[in-house]
Amino acid sequence: MDCDKCGTDAVTHLAYSGLHLCEGCFTQSVEKRVRKRIREDGVVPDDATPEDPDTWVIGLSGGKDSVVLTKILHDTFEQDPRIELIGLTIHEGIEGYRDESVDACVELADDLDLRHELVTYEDEFGVQMDDVAEDDPEGMAPCAYCGVFRRDILERYADDLGADKLLTGHNLDDEAQTALMNFLEGNPRQIAKHFDASLGGFDDRETQETFVPRAKPLRDVPEKEVALYAHVENLPAHITECPHASEAYRGEIQELLLKLESNHPGTRHSIMAGYEQLAETAADSLRDGVDDLGECDRCGAPTDRDVCRKCYLVEAVDGEVPAR
Repeated sequence: MDCDKCGTDAVTHLAYSGLHLCEGCFTQSVEKRVRKRIREDGVVPDDATPEDPDTWVIGLSGGKDSVVLTKILHDTFEQDPRIELIGLTIHEGIEGYRDESVDACVELADDLDLRHELVTYEDEFGVQMDDVAEDDPEGMAPCAYCGVFRRDILERYADDLGADKLLTGHNLDDEAQTALMNFLEGNPRQIAKHFDASLGGFDDRETQETFVPRAKPLRDVPEKEVALYAHVENLPAHITECPHASEAYRGEIQELLLKLESNHPGTRHSIMAGYEQLAETAADSLRDGVDDLGECDRCGAPTDRDVCRKCYLVEAVDGEVPAR
C-alpha cells in the first residue's frame, strides 16, 4: 500500500483513522500527537525562562515507552533553554531483565547527551525484587511490592533533583486500561484522584504541594505505534516483559480492550475521550481539598498512616513484624 500522505511505500495501517503511512509520515504523526498533548496539558509553564528553567525528570526504564518519550522530548526541547531534562532509571534487582534495560538507558542517554541518574532497590531499601518475589512475605503479586517501591523512588528523587514535573511513558493502552479498571471498580474518588494526579491539564488540576506533578505526553499514542516508532528510529529499547509480571486483573482488561479495538477500531480513543470528561467532573465534585497527610514514623514520607506503605513492606521483606 502507498502512504496516504506522500505516496511512498507505507509501513503501517492505522485502523482507527484508516490511514496508511510511510516511515517518515508515521514518525511525524507520533511526534505531532506528543507535542499537541504537551501544549494542551500546559506542561510548559508560561513563566519558564532560561534563567529559571522548568526541570522535567523522565522515568526512563529502558522499555519502548520511556525510550520513545525521552527521544521525542529531547528532540523537541534540546534547543529550548526554558526546559531541563533529566533521565531517572531504577534498577529493581531483576537479574538479566533489568541489566539489559539499564544498558539501553545508558546508551540512549549517551547518544542524546542527557543527564542520567541510576538508583537501585538494593541501595535504597536493601532488597532485590528477585528475592522479594521468591519470599513474598505478604502473599501478594510481585508487582504490588515493586509498584510501591518504584513510586517511592520516583517521587523522592524527582524532588531531590529539583523537578518541577515528573514525566512517565504511559501510552494510550495503559491509560485506557486504567480508566476501565477504575470505572469497573466503582470508585469515583479514585477517578477524581487520577484526574488531579496525571490526567488533567495543569490549569485544571487541584494545586497541591505534597508530590511532584506528573505528566504523560504519550497517552494519545497506542502501544503498538510506540513499538513501531522505536523500531523505525532504531532506538535502544529493551522490549521484553518482566519475568515477575503478574497483574492478573489488568491482563484481563488488556485482553478485553485488544479484542474490542480489533472489532471496533477507535475504542481506546473513545474510552479516554469520555473518561477524561467524567474524571474532571468527578474531581470538581469530590475534591476535599489537599489530603491531610502526616509523616511516616520511619522515613518521614507523606502518609495517612503511622508507617507508610513502603516502609511497611520493606520491614515485611526483612522478616520484621511491621507496624501498621
